[in-house]
Amino acid sequence: MTLRKTFSTAALALGVIGLNAQAANEQYFPLQSYRVGPYAAGGTGFFGGFIDYLQYVNAHGGVNGVQLTWSECETEYVVEKGVECYERLKKGLNGAPAAATNPLSVGIAYATLDRSTADKLPLITINHGRTDSTDGSVFPYVFPLQLNPYSEVSAIVNFIGQKVGGPDKLRGKKIVTLYHGSPYGKETNEVLQKLATKFGFELTLLEVPHPGNEQQSQWLTIRKIKPDYVILRGWGVMNPVALKTAQKVGYPTDHIIGNIWSNSEEDVTPAGAAAKGYIAITTHPSGTAFPVLQGIKKDVIDAGKGNLADPKRFGTVYYNLGVENGILNVEAVRLAQARFGNKPLTGEQVRWGFEHLALDDKRLKELGALGLVQPLKLSCADHEGGGAVRFQQWDGQQWKLISDWVQADRAFLRPIIEASALQYAKDKGITPRNCAKES
Repeated sequence: MTLRKTFSTAALALGVIGLNAQAANEQYFPLQSYRVGPYAAGGTGFFGGFIDYLQYVNAHGGVNGVQLTWSECETEYVVEKGVECYERLKKGLNGAPAAATNPLSVGIAYATLDRSTADKLPLITINHGRTDSTDGSVFPYVFPLQLNPYSEVSAIVNFIGQKVGGPDKLRGKKIVTLYHGSPYGKETNEVLQKLATKFGFELTLLEVPHPGNEQQSQWLTIRKIKPDYVILRGWGVMNPVALKTAQKVGYPTDHIIGNIWSNSEEDVTPAGAAAKGYIAITTHPSGTAFPVLQGIKKDVIDAGKGNLADPKRFGTVYYNLGVENGILNVEAVRLAQARFGNKPLTGEQVRWGFEHLALDDKRLKELGALGLVQPLKLSCADHEGGGAVRFQQWDGQQWKLISDWVQADRAFLRPIIEASALQYAKDKGITPRNCAKES
């Protein structure tokens, strides 16, 4: 296993790496990253954007004078390696306490969830993870920020309802969900069946074994079913293979709607012409026009400190998600400092910051991220805080936004989430927190 270390600019300049005196004013982010393997495009883009944002914050004095430091441990997206990396990194670095873990892997998140809770270290699963961890009364240290998996598919169904003339027109329609054969891919099968019952559409679930290089039989089944829409819950190489195979069997690309992990440039570019017209959801647009991106370009990229091996990926979907994730992590630290002091914080203190995140348009504008990050308001009961997506379409060269924000049916989903969380609490012997008292 490879352990890659990257330190703050200030620490390097002082030449005191490894000394606790320097680490005493640093906040550490342990990164269970993956830069090799079939999902490397997601890992390199996401962690590249995350690290570049941390560097940008450091270039502007850190968080109230506290510098940010980090190190990477290569997981190759393998659960066992992710757990080993977690154990290796969780106690901090040279005296700098760990703020939160951000594995960007459902498998690793599931495997480290109980450990994170016991260690009082926030586990951040932006746009993925256990949906029932939205209920912070049962999962105090887990945060599926912005978009949990149930919200994702609910928003897609709502969008399809708009496309066919209203939710009542979904009755009798045929929808196929092509999903990655992993805990991530299977996460939404049950709620999709509940949505099918609610709206009256015919649902077919088709699994694609990891990593997804062979899908011929699944697409022949789709051709036979002739669905009105296909929801693509892919990841990595599965996505371009799906688009190319759909073209071979004659299924229209503009009736395939990709989920949040099927929405990047790396998902469509390898498919070539087969990807043109493809639609996918996003919690954030690609592009470099946002002030925060321009600041990163000036202070990090142009200064030769960028983390991306290929600078052309600056401003792409995965990179911007990393920046977005960096903003949310740093804002949680900043908010927690307002309560606990302008100093490096424990994971327990940073958890309080995440649970009280409230980003409105005013604050997003101050961060240079208005339009990049959706407004969020978290609480003890709600560790998601958003639940909205926009839809984008690939024109052969770039993504074009084609919708305003489409909200998931959170009122419909909440009882399902709470029932699952309460069952988890019963199985684990957990007494849920009283969020009414805590707020």
